[in-house]
Amino acid sequence: MSALRLERWFAAQGFAPFAFQRDVWAAQARGQSGLLHASTGSGKTLAAFGGLAEAIAQRAEAHPREVPPLAVIWITPMRALAADTVKALQKPLAALCPQASVGLRTGDTPSAERARQDKRWPTVLVTTPESLSLMLTRPKLREELADLQAVVVDEWHELIANKRGVQVQLALARLRQIQPSLLTWAMSATLGNSEQAMQQILEQRGENASKPAILVRGNTSKALRIDALIPDQPGSYSWAGHLGARMVEPVVAELRETAASGGSALVFTNTRSQAEIWYQLILNAAPELAGTVALHHGSLDKAVREWVEAELKAGRLLAVVATSSLDLGVDFLPVERVLQIGSAKGVARLMQRAGRSGHAPGRESRATLVPTNTLELVEAAAARQAVARGQVESRQSPDKPLDVLVQHMVTVALGGGFRADDLFAEVRFCASFATLSRQEFDWALSFCERGGESLHAYPDYHRIQKGEDGTYRVSNTAAARRHRMAIGTIVSDGSLKVQYLNGATIGHMEESFLARLKRGDCFVFAGKVLEFIRLADMTAQVKRATKPKGIVPAWGGGKMPLSTEMAEAVLLLMRDAAKGIFDGPEMQAAKPMLLTQARLSALPSPDALLVEQFQSKEGQHLFVYPFAGRQANLGLASLVAYRLAREAPNTFSMSVNDYGFELLGAVAFDVAQVLSREVWTTDALLPDVLASLNSGELAQRRFREIARISGLVFQGFPGAPKSTKQVQASSSLFFEVFKKYDAGNMLLTQAEREVLSQELELSRMQAALATLRALAVKAVQLQHPSPLCLPLLAERFRETLSNEQLAQRLARMLEAGATIS
Repeated sequence: MSALRLERWFAAQGFAPFAFQRDVWAAQARGQSGLLHASTGSGKTLAAFGGLAEAIAQRAEAHPREVPPLAVIWITPMRALAADTVKALQKPLAALCPQASVGLRTGDTPSAERARQDKRWPTVLVTTPESLSLMLTRPKLREELADLQAVVVDEWHELIANKRGVQVQLALARLRQIQPSLLTWAMSATLGNSEQAMQQILEQRGENASKPAILVRGNTSKALRIDALIPDQPGSYSWAGHLGARMVEPVVAELRETAASGGSALVFTNTRSQAEIWYQLILNAAPELAGTVALHHGSLDKAVREWVEAELKAGRLLAVVATSSLDLGVDFLPVERVLQIGSAKGVARLMQRAGRSGHAPGRESRATLVPTNTLELVEAAAARQAVARGQVESRQSPDKPLDVLVQHMVTVALGGGFRADDLFAEVRFCASFATLSRQEFDWALSFCERGGESLHAYPDYHRIQKGEDGTYRVSNTAAARRHRMAIGTIVSDGSLKVQYLNGATIGHMEESFLARLKRGDCFVFAGKVLEFIRLADMTAQVKRATKPKGIVPAWGGGKMPLSTEMAEAVLLLMRDAAKGIFDGPEMQAAKPMLLTQARLSALPSPDALLVEQFQSKEGQHLFVYPFAGRQANLGLASLVAYRLAREAPNTFSMSVNDYGFELLGAVAFDVAQVLSREVWTTDALLPDVLASLNSGELAQRRFREIARISGLVFQGFPGAPKSTKQVQASSSLFFEVFKKYDAGNMLLTQAEREVLSQELELSRMQAALATLRALAVKAVQLQHPSPLCLPLLAERFRETLSNEQLAQRLARMLEAGATIS
């Protein structure tokens, strides 16, 4: 397959292909699959699609009277990205093969378009993991995919570490059974383990091993600039959000400067509630910007998000305050600048967001970090150094999520059926199920067939049946309909529609937040202060409030943990600071705080574990700084508290952040175990961790998602959805029934495993414990709160105090010397 048409098309556009684009095209011509790892905005889409478009054109030339059949499936993680991708693919394909077409199939595709596609698929289909899984339920799938040549998975780094990525793995395994010669290409911009990531999506065993996969790295000179806004007088003490309001005017000044140069800016936050806050702060500081600054996050109504995206593309917006809803590869050419509010917490996330600016080959991408506390200045410097060293986080696929396997079994049974031995061999080619035992597979099969040990008497849970020919199929029409409705619940959240009394939809919010509101309560959403009227028919009815202020909703999953790579980079800078080295403007700005820490206590380093003790009227405080990230530190704090209380009964209060944790004992306790490092042993780790937590409640919470994905809980039909409370009640009932009557249920085991791996990052805890056992302990008896322990005190106080009360209490604490009152 030559690429003459492609070369001519590139020349007609006024540019030449990059070497890495030609490398991908050549690999595709040889029949090789692979992974393309290149920076954002460097031309990955044309690299992955160019060779495939050339092949489509050659086939059309050989069969001029045929309408080109479905040849390429392009998988994207976001619906918004899907629409942009269609436009990006249409341009070269229209030039190379005018009779070929590009179509879109997602949950938003109108029914009329779906009906057209059901009669004839487009040549290239852009879709999402959920919609692809739904395609697999089609009974004539093999006939419809008879000419399929390739699958492309865009933004693989966004999918690899979650269950949607597992869904993609299983779908690809099924497609390869239909088309053994199927080409598979994945694309990513930010992965620290690209070789392993390639193996996790590509089949590399058996008959296809004769054509090994290829890893292509884009080496275009894409400039990436990372800097920070330096606050005036950041001070010697700081805590979460301490500098936030003071940084509004500098942010507004940067936005105006960007506008003056003819560009636009994206202002990224880490949470939706933070986006709402900063949108209001910017407009309050600069009311004249109203109408040129917009808000974008996943809870806003789709029409609102699409309007914001269109206005930003057209260059009519000065800035958009956004969350991860705009992280991925949507092209906004007018965007010249990215501002990141607070720490990005990870190198990959920062690089991904920086790539939203200058999103074209040859243009500079620029990200400016806006610290909300003094420690984030150190994180900003650490992030820049980590990017320069190429220390990007690795991502791993989930291990054997049986709920996804159960869903897939029913899907394949609908799409023509399967034989058990064949499907077992098929799913074992998936990285997430490479170690799946036959016992585990047979359990999942039995669970689909008769509901396991405790549900066999209920026909609704007999979802698949084995025919006389040994093929498992779905024969129950109602079960088939429920399953097709449930595919895609992997990312489902309990949310309610928010709309005005006149019926205009604003967006969706968590039911757990809205259920707490009383009539007349005000809250901030979509950049507006709204007054709650009532809940009716799964809808929160509201009106514009006359009160100037409202409660900002705190959405779930709000706090991202500091990555291992970022933590290591911060510790290296702390070690430099201990030697008197403060390189760069961020470290110079943080110097007063770091010198105060060194004077009152000591600076952490990679070579020693810092442990601080402090006595106050509240009791005995122990501060430990493993730098393991918020979630792992929570697990470590719980573990240490459990092990200390086991030796001498005590009640501990605790607080955690990314750097460390505080234990406050109700009575005095002996810290010898901590100082001697005995408490960091990994012996009996799993039972101790489970005993230290309310593991039953945590597992029950995880089981809610597992119950939805595996099809145990049905969320209702369109127009009659079940409330989150109903879904939770149903999943809780199953959880209790299984515990009592089906203790060997593997979904229960999975719930426990997910608590440990996802909520507590057990693997990171284990690595931290191994490191802590080997480190010397630097113990300090504080006479006054240190700059590192103050944020931990603030975390605990924040639970009961308003921001103003918190600031007053911390100020009194610092003035009072060694006494916390």
